[in-house]
Amino acid sequence: MKLFYRIGQYLILMKQVLAKPEKRSVFFRQLMTEFNAIGVDSFGIVVIISIFMGAVVSILVAYNLENPLIPKTMIGYTSREMAILEFSPTMISLILAGKVGSSIASQIGTMRVTEQIDALEIMGINPANFLIFPKLIAAIFIHPALIVFSMAVSIFGGYMVGIFTNLFTVSEYISGLRSWFDPFSIFYALIKTVVFAIIIVTIAGYQGYIIKGGSIDVGRASTKAVVYASILIIIFNLILTQLLLI
Repeated sequence: MKLFYRIGQYLILMKQVLAKPEKRSVFFRQLMTEFNAIGVDSFGIVVIISIFMGAVVSILVAYNLENPLIPKTMIGYTSREMAILEFSPTMISLILAGKVGSSIASQIGTMRVTEQIDALEIMGINPANFLIFPKLIAAIFIHPALIVFSMAVSIFGGYMVGIFTNLFTVSEYISGLRSWFDPFSIFYALIKTVVFAIIIVTIAGYQGYIIKGGSIDVGRASTKAVVYASILIIIFNLILTQLLLI
């Protein structure tokens, strides 16, 4: 019964979040702030993880291609497909669930325990819409951009392996990258990314919004936000893959 109560509580909160903003100027000012907090501040960790992830994937693929009948161009092709279909949209989203999700939960949770949300309600402001909606819109737009950038950096990481090692040549890698490309792969990855962005922001916002207590409860809410968002990302990854690719 507690699960159904939480789901109902979450849905009621989302109804408040998706209400029309009262002042557009305030909303757009907050939106720009969230673009910076969610997107620009995550740029560095996305670059570091993506470039090393791409390099490791290309090395592993090259290591396992022992059959001389399989051309080394398959290294570039496999690295591209793994980056686009799974590693960038899913792995980077899990990383952002930890970074962005915990930040949102702790920020809103701190406002709840310090009664700032209660003050917004007294002033006649919809605090759920005021605090969570700009974050949600910013994430929906900025997360796909981060994932596309991650794909490019990941592929470049594999390219760097071709330059600095003897596992394969750069021309073989590039030839593989250009082979059998299906544009639907990008579309599929972006659909997953948007769903994951919604999960991260709404779960984190919900966990921060409902807490009661003090600073310890804020920490617990941040942990729950990361754990629950990560679990839902994995579940929806399976569901979307089943629906869109099979």
